[in-house]
Amino acid sequence: MTSDAFMRLNDALSQIADIRQQIARSQSFNGYRSITTGLTGVIAIIAALVQRHVVPADAIYHMNRYLTIWLVAALVSIVIVGVELGVRCWRADQPLQREMSFHAIEQMTPSLVAGALLTYVITQFAGNIAWILPGMWSILFGLGVFASRRLLPKATFLVGGFYLLAGLFMLSMHLDALGGWAMGVTFGAGQIAAAALLYFTLERNRERNVK
Repeated sequence: MTSDAFMRLNDALSQIADIRQQIARSQSFNGYRSITTGLTGVIAIIAALVQRHVVPADAIYHMNRYLTIWLVAALVSIVIVGVELGVRCWRADQPLQREMSFHAIEQMTPSLVAGALLTYVITQFAGNIAWILPGMWSILFGLGVFASRRLLPKATFLVGGFYLLAGLFMLSMHLDALGGWAMGVTFGAGQIAAAALLYFTLERNRERNVK
């Protein structure tokens, strides 16, 4: 194969990859399921209940307990969603479905990483303003939802808007934002609403088509 032919082949393969990525971005993503999404909301409510029994009212003075509870809740939720995506990616017959799964992960990752880094910096170097963390987590998660809106139903922007407004509201609450129900209500209601959205806009239609 000549160098010109090799370059043309590489260009053609690159164009095919670009087309696949563009198609993936333009399609609705079916990897997130209502059951697993709703389960993450239940986990947030359970974490809030645990906090009420484990962390005293002045949570800012017991940040290690507070962060442990919500870090465990976040990791469990990520594992549940990750396993769901992994199983669907493995079972997918079409490479496009796997491409969309990777693209969905790519869109949510920056907000999750930013939240983790922000948490570390504030707790290590600015503990006196740790009360802003729940609001910032909610805002960053909302931005992640907005970033994923092209792969999800159009009404997803309502969920992203909810997290954004809830985060701003928690910031206005100051120290009360560290209360267990601030996080429990925000992420519990937000994820359960997202689960309902996925079911009524995607999954119910597929069930009808199967019937």
